[in-house]
Amino acid sequence: GLEQASEGHVFMAQREVNAPGLERGVVFQGHALMPWLTVRQNIAFAVRSKWPDWKRAEVDKQVEKYVALVGLTPALDKKPSQLSGGMKQRVGIARAFAIEPRMLLLDEPFGALDALTRGTIQDELLKICAATKQTVFMITHDVDEAILLADRILLMANGPQARVAEIVVNTMSRDRQRASLHHDPQFYRIRNHLVDFLVERSATLSHGKAPEHPPEVRPGLAPVAEVIPFESVPNSLRSHA
Repeated sequence: GLEQASEGHVFMAQREVNAPGLERGVVFQGHALMPWLTVRQNIAFAVRSKWPDWKRAEVDKQVEKYVALVGLTPALDKKPSQLSGGMKQRVGIARAFAIEPRMLLLDEPFGALDALTRGTIQDELLKICAATKQTVFMITHDVDEAILLADRILLMANGPQARVAEIVVNTMSRDRQRASLHHDPQFYRIRNHLVDFLVERSATLSHGKAPEHPPEVRPGLAPVAEVIPFESVPNSLRSHA
């Protein structure tokens, strides 16, 4: 809803999306915090926007709940200038979760972070999503990050006319851990499939060859067998006793 579509429509829960709304939380690449407010006040501002009739105690309880989830309770009354880059991004994530949106939109939220901080926040995001059952739509250019965090990975063709060309179902266990991810053979099957698409097939599909209805694939797994009713099998193929 922050940009108007040049063509087509976006619907969520049978309603067209054409403007920002509190049913969608957004975390940008930058933290987008108000520098003159503390961590508590930044998140409380969003909470009051969602529930304007709440009393201060209710707002504080909601703020403290989600600040605790990202591990920043000791920094509740600090301003952004007193926080590291990773801590600021955690505040942005807590703010987005605190309004309890139907969908959380993440626009490469970890792109500007160092590898150690990035990994730590990835782990925290997994824990929060497991605890809240939050629906998340995330943009990333990091293949390993996509495999770690996503249940379904949408691959896009290249170019200005880019469109979703393939939907990859993550067939790894839902309780996957960053530290042990690379020990699972299925990780490499999925990763090789994604890299092959990005390096080889995406260039071909960028020339108007992307399918209108992208296929759903499960790398490394045998295709699901199609069950055909016996009466539909030609007589020549039936086994007769």
